[in-house]
Amino acid sequence: MAAGRTEGRHDQADGLDERQPLDVLTVLADAQKAAAATVDAALGDIAAAARLAADALLSGGRLVYAGAGSSGLMAMADALELPGTYGISRDRIVILIAGGAASLEDLAGGYEDDRGLAVRDASAAGIGPRDCVIAVSASGSTPYALAVAGYARERGARIVALANNPGAALFEGADVPILLQTPPEVISGSTRMGAGTAQKIAFNLFSTLVGIHLGHVHDGHMVNLKADNIKLKGRACRIVSDISGVGLDEAESLLARSGGSVKTAVLLAAGAQDANAAQAALDRSGQSLRRALKALGHNGLKTRCGA
Repeated sequence: MAAGRTEGRHDQADGLDERQPLDVLTVLADAQKAAAATVDAALGDIAAAARLAADALLSGGRLVYAGAGSSGLMAMADALELPGTYGISRDRIVILIAGGAASLEDLAGGYEDDRGLAVRDASAAGIGPRDCVIAVSASGSTPYALAVAGYARERGARIVALANNPGAALFEGADVPILLQTPPEVISGSTRMGAGTAQKIAFNLFSTLVGIHLGHVHDGHMVNLKADNIKLKGRACRIVSDISGVGLDEAESLLARSGGSVKTAVLLAAGAQDANAAQAALDRSGQSLRRALKALGHNGLKTRCGA
């Protein structure tokens, strides 16, 4: 079986275990930086994937993240952040990680080879033509990821494939292939290192752009966040204050009137008659706070929303 770059030998690996600790860490850190730099070449594909995913959500579909091992963990981390950061309903996000909950206690490798398990997981998730599946595998040949992608493709779902080896089998039939061509790992085959770092960066970029496409980002603020703890409630107040120009006390009052919705609170500050009117303005604008503000005669800037 031919080994891909993710199984290759790094040119600084020889004698690594005999070097001084700081020398070892320097080699490891440099390898991480080199892996991160490979994301630049994939930006166009990441943009296309984000558009595909946003369109799926806007049409009533779901995002389905699928992977195994450390790649599956990278996918899961991105998926779990979406509801809190961008207010995307939890039922619109599906996480398929080989082994399920058992893998969160023991990341055993056998699960990733089980195509039958993958098909059962995909079937139970009810993947269909409105969904967008993001399948990830460092090698691009992991049976679990391949089987989920194949099942989803047969049922008309759109497929984003993310892998670290050129010519990966996972790319075959994908609507958007994302190649993160990371160098060989310093610890050969330990793809939680360089490959995982590049995957995490790519996922961060992907999901942030999805949030922007959905209208959930305004001037760098996460205006659709779910404020379900003290820290996030404080952040919500600061966001309303920063966008609208009102004081923090008034921002807190507006959030109370809006049921905790940052977008609605900002529109109330901008002159919307009540929360229902603000919500109607958001619905007409496709959930874009900027477009809703413009419809109310504001340009979205500070000082009473540009009044």
